[in-house]
Amino acid sequence: MVLPSILTERLRLPVVASPLFIISHPALTLAQCKAGVVGSFPALNARPESQLDEWLAMITEDLAAHNAANPERPAAPFAVNQIVHTSNKRLEHDLMLCVKYKVPIVISSLGAVPEVNAAVHSYGGIVLHDIINNRHANSAIRKGADGLIAVAAGAGGHAGQLSPFALVQEIREWFDGPLLLAGAIATGGAILAAQAAGADLAYIGSPFIATEEARAADAYKQAIVEGTAADIVYSNYFTGVLGNYLKPSIRAAGLDPDNLPEADPSKMDFEAATTGVKAWKDIWGSGQGIGAVKSIQPVAALVDRLEAEYRQARARLSL
Repeated sequence: MVLPSILTERLRLPVVASPLFIISHPALTLAQCKAGVVGSFPALNARPESQLDEWLAMITEDLAAHNAANPERPAAPFAVNQIVHTSNKRLEHDLMLCVKYKVPIVISSLGAVPEVNAAVHSYGGIVLHDIINNRHANSAIRKGADGLIAVAAGAGGHAGQLSPFALVQEIREWFDGPLLLAGAIATGGAILAAQAAGADLAYIGSPFIATEEARAADAYKQAIVEGTAADIVYSNYFTGVLGNYLKPSIRAAGLDPDNLPEADPSKMDFEAATTGVKAWKDIWGSGQGIGAVKSIQPVAALVDRLEAEYRQARARLSL
């Protein structure tokens, strides 16, 4: 299958920057797009909900102006993440704004809903749905998603437990459409490895936390720089869904990262997660690939590094 042009044209690297809860905002998204990778943010990061209209107007206008001024190197498209879960009471409102601004890519999470896909398709957008296993992948495609984001072991925030090789190979047995891979991808070589495994693009989050444009606390950014895979703990305690978090932030909250209790999945609430509970705000999500992040730098510099490493990896394999 030929990939939609939106996932191939204007991309400097085969990379989608994942939407970072609380952290991603227009400055980060725009920097990612202008650097040549798909930038994104969760709709729920815009608060109050009226701010989403302002953000989408700002991003679309800024990118249009950039592209007019740089026809030889236009920006990559952007994406908005929609949490398709009963705890998200804003979904209908936020989705209608995506329709209004014709958001090129919508990333749906925690539930596959045909009506969401239909709304995005109504103006020519595409939907990428993130999944952690083959069963969820099948369901998402049956319900109308255009592509899949395989969130494998080692990914930051909510993540699966399957090896990326196992997950990609099972999906590719029946699906030849757009497939992204997430899970500890923090170097250009890892981007190439994702493609070699069968994915079309890499889905990268944690390295973008340690960028100047990210809306993260300085201590959070520094923890990404100083951390390694050994500093990540996998738990469902904070949101009811299994995810990867930085141990230092858990300790700072007075908890033992090696002895966290189990949580009730039915208590998952993204509304509360932005207004005072520990997850995301004080307990910091991170993937296992952060050992490759050595400094806090602008998005442009990070993408420069990834591109150089990607080219070096291709050269090593004579591709």
